Amino acid sequence: MDSLLSILIWLPILGAGSVLLIGNNRSEIARWVSVGISVLVFALSINLYLDFDTSTASMQFVEKVSWISQFNIFYHLGLDGISMPLIILTTFSTIIVIIAGWEVIKNRVADYMAAFLMMEGIIIGVFSAMDSMLYYVFWEASLIPMLLIIGIWGGQNRVYASIKFFLYTFLGSVFMLVSLIYMYNLSGSFAISEMYALPLSMVQQSWIFWAFFLAFAVKVPMFPVHTWLPDAHVQAPTGGSVILAAIMLKMGGYGFFRFSLPITPDASSSFATVVIVLSLIAIVYIGFVALVQKDMKKLIAYSSISHMGFVTLGVFAIFSIMKMDPNGELVSIAGASIESAYLGLEGAMIQMISHGFISAAMFLVVGVLYDRLHSRDITTYGGVINSMPKFTGFAVLFAMANAGLPGTSGFVGEFMVILGALQANFWYAFLAAMTLIIGAAYTLWMVKRVFWGTITNPEVSKLSDVNAREFGILSILAIAILWMGLYPQPVIEVMHASIVNLLEQSLTTKLPVLL
Repeated sequence: MDSLLSILIWLPILGAGSVLLIGNNRSEIARWVSVGISVLVFALSINLYLDFDTSTASMQFVEKVSWISQFNIFYHLGLDGISMPLIILTTFSTIIVIIAGWEVIKNRVADYMAAFLMMEGIIIGVFSAMDSMLYYVFWEASLIPMLLIIGIWGGQNRVYASIKFFLYTFLGSVFMLVSLIYMYNLSGSFAISEMYALPLSMVQQSWIFWAFFLAFAVKVPMFPVHTWLPDAHVQAPTGGSVILAAIMLKMGGYGFFRFSLPITPDASSSFATVVIVLSLIAIVYIGFVALVQKDMKKLIAYSSISHMGFVTLGVFAIFSIMKMDPNGELVSIAGASIESAYLGLEGAMIQMISHGFISAAMFLVVGVLYDRLHSRDITTYGGVINSMPKFTGFAVLFAMANAGLPGTSGFVGEFMVILGALQANFWYAFLAAMTLIIGAAYTLWMVKRVFWGTITNPEVSKLSDVNAREFGILSILAIAILWMGLYPQPVIEVMHASIVNLLEQSLTTKLPVLL
């Protein structure tokens, strides 16, 4: 299908418009139309996987037409093995949040459903844009539906949280815009591929690298620009938390893959240690912060920050594993193999996709409990297994996946990154591996306090187990987590050629070689 990417972008956005026209007074129709559109978009996105050529790193499903000819801006779409899995994750997650909000959202139902459909189309645009200005438009547009989701359907402090979310992410991306305009002045083009080929001095690369870094680090989010995330998660409705953790955080990781490494390879190498240190602080320190949380949603939010630290660690560890010699050959540093560098990058990608499944599942678990008792405080619960045995089974599985239990997706990405980091530096791997202990500590602490033991709150004994809708959603996520944990090969195969190409780009200097 020649225009498949455009269909995936504009079908949900136009669908959002049709849902708005249906109106909040006909909420049942709005729900059915929304879920129908999201299922159709997901089904269409599967064609990306089926028709994808895994043997090449070239962009596929390419569409290109002139958009703003005066500034050489194109409506240019395409995808490779890095963006394709993230697009399917987006279409998958949108179905989950729309069905999850089916009975829970009773206020302005059509508006709620429309916001998520609009978000879906915009984020697919982010992952498929090949023109940097088109990318920037989609990137900034994604703030609008999320701002509305938190601000309208959020908790008591939703206005504060939504404004904080907007200011952090907007201010971060302003620097990215400045760097894109600067490169346009140098090359005369906003095409991302042109920026890859643009010769840049070390000073130029350094400024551009930090401008990108501010935009992407806020989105991941990395320490110390992470403080907006716990507030946004706590105040957002369950669906908002799911999309925020499952997809929006991935926009930051994707930015490092798509922009920072290939456009500023020398600066990325030069500042890799700084990024790795910040990643390790996020993994270890934020893990301890999660350990002392009493609010379940806050605990999972801090856990997300800690787990996303693996993404940036895996990405920037490659500069301590391999380098490019003057003859253009990849050579090992300290005897490490090139497979270790692939492990770092592919592990980072697997970690992003796995985190999308697990964080979505964990926030849905909290949402199920909150819908029944209207509390996220861990001390409110205890002995939930006695009244909700099926639900507890799912919750414990997701919690174990969050702690990195082998056989679940949570183990695969982190293990690959740790193996890659081990070749870069023993202490990188040692500190990163500590998260398996810290993660197990805060996860088991929450499981013990919430689900095990005797019932101390009479209200807990009245809780009803999951209904068919909740059982279906949690089952789908459980299957995805186990599938990724037991057989991640199809995802790795899809991205491998693109990762090989990215590694070569990342290690190829743009600086003149001194003879």
